[in-house]
Amino acid sequence: MLRFADDGRVEDYEKWAYWPGKLHWAPTRRRRRRDEGREVLIRPAAGHDWSSMWPFMRRIVADGETYSYDRDLDSGEAKTMWMLAPPGHTVVAVDADSALVGTAKMHRNQGGPGSHVATASFMVDPERARRGTGRALGEYALAWARSHGFSGMQFNAVVETNTAAVNLWTSLGFSVIGTVPGAFRHPRHGDVGLHVMFRRL
Repeated sequence: MLRFADDGRVEDYEKWAYWPGKLHWAPTRRRRRRDEGREVLIRPAAGHDWSSMWPFMRRIVADGETYSYDRDLDSGEAKTMWMLAPPGHTVVAVDADSALVGTAKMHRNQGGPGSHVATASFMVDPERARRGTGRALGEYALAWARSHGFSGMQFNAVVETNTAAVNLWTSLGFSVIGTVPGAFRHPRHGDVGLHVMFRRL
């Protein structure tokens, strides 16, 4: 079980190795097998990270295949939406070559009576996909949510044709609890469904 301080730092760990200061390493088992034991560093996002985050985030948004964002979303709007202030939490993943390869944000899914369920969003640089970064970020988000007392995590709009994401979240214990048919206008596949996925913590 991870234990987090109020500012998002890890105070204790079991499977995650903690480095002094605000940095902690998240071993990615799949990546270790494929990439000779290299690891990904997950740390709180800082303002100076945006110039490295936005290029791959802009590409993902402009492709229009996985997120219900305006495809012409500009940097300022995206930064306001993604870089959360506490009690929300935004992190980045940095590989062993110091390249920023992914990011995630996590926060409560709803206010008031719904505030005990968390949600999270993830983006991984398409040029560095399938190296375990998404799994590491997903495991981090689940640990963060547990350590902050959330009873579950819900993803509100997983595009059904995004099979890599659906398979990843399923492997991390999520289930599809419903699908809104035709709710996402895919640029290649036409109108496809949006899954709601959930797991208890």
